[in-house]
Amino acid sequence: MKLEIPYCKDLVKIEIPDEHVTGIVRPNDVKIGDERETIFKAIENPINSKSFSDFLSDAKDVLFIVNDGTRPTPTSKILDILHEKFQEKDVKFIVATGVHRAPTEEELEFIFGKHLKYLRDRIFIHDAKREEDMVFIGTSKNGTEMYVNRLGVEAHKIVIISSVEPHYFAGYTGGRKSFLPGIASRKTIEQNHRYAMRDDAQPLVLEGNPVNEDMEDAILTIQDKEIFSIMAVLDRHQSIYATCAGHIYDSFHAAIEKANEVFAVPIKEKADIVVSVAPYPMDIDLYQSQKAIENGKMALKDGGIIILVSKCRDGIGDETFFKLLASSSDAKEVLDTIEKGYRLGFHKAARIVDASLKGEIWAVTDLEDDIIQKAFMKPYPSVQEAVDSAISKIGPDAKVLFLLDGSVTVPVIRG
Repeated sequence: MKLEIPYCKDLVKIEIPDEHVTGIVRPNDVKIGDERETIFKAIENPINSKSFSDFLSDAKDVLFIVNDGTRPTPTSKILDILHEKFQEKDVKFIVATGVHRAPTEEELEFIFGKHLKYLRDRIFIHDAKREEDMVFIGTSKNGTEMYVNRLGVEAHKIVIISSVEPHYFAGYTGGRKSFLPGIASRKTIEQNHRYAMRDDAQPLVLEGNPVNEDMEDAILTIQDKEIFSIMAVLDRHQSIYATCAGHIYDSFHAAIEKANEVFAVPIKEKADIVVSVAPYPMDIDLYQSQKAIENGKMALKDGGIIILVSKCRDGIGDETFFKLLASSSDAKEVLDTIEKGYRLGFHKAARIVDASLKGEIWAVTDLEDDIIQKAFMKPYPSVQEAVDSAISKIGPDAKVLFLLDGSVTVPVIRG
């Protein structure tokens, strides 16, 4: 069998005997309509909300919260529909980076498209480390001290533009996540993300998920503020499958139903080897690419091999998790360090360690071999060599599952 494996914006060709392939898993195929019409209908027929025009009519000022370049959110396509409606309004845009770095010029062009030119002087980049930009909005029921960017608190009205897909510890992206961690302080995000190591912080799970509970509590603090939410759901080609707009929670949950149709993919059984791809733009760094390992782990037999495929264009990403892994001799030392005191990023290290205890992690990236080795992974120069070596190690009956959009596809065993 000949396969094409995504690697950044390219495709890498490999060959594998048919008898070893147990599945080629992508997000489910869904029917795509006219994207512009899909967005327009959602905005004109919002869920449990006044129309967008009525929402804007008495707005003194409006803050748009948009995703950064690590998400495939079709922000510019949504702005194509909205821009004429807010031209006469006092609007600002904030890029919800969370603790990610500021977007590059290329990423800003991806986010805003043709609208970047005239919006540039109204675009603000959230910096979670700038404490002077943060205001305290309360303490969550889990004890998280919630500080967020003052732009989100001072705005008369808010428009959230995001996309919804499964998230490995928040349950799903989108909705409330634009506020926390999107425009939250580093201190708040650190406190929230420590719950990512809990067993109830899982993909597809919201109820009882402490990470999600914090995010919902943050939104509740501004419930007297009008919010118009626009949630997109993409297919595996990053075309718009659905758009749900209106009430912050109702539009989010409507989008979840559509996201499950795309990203919750049934598989018959777990595999000995899982090739999990972090596709562009989610291959930005090792920190973000870990999500592909997490989803791949759900389809892996105990003692199996996960092969991460990700360019890691910007290197490691946030270095805290890597420094912990690199300074530790084994999994126990990593977990012991975390037990002594959590720091933001440690949850990534914990999740990688957990995967390494279930099986081996191999990696095909553009990173130096010694970096991969220090991250508890085994480097390989090509997907073909990694797959061939994994089959040779497991044996003649080895079964391989290919997770071609591993960052967002959640394999679910059925039957």
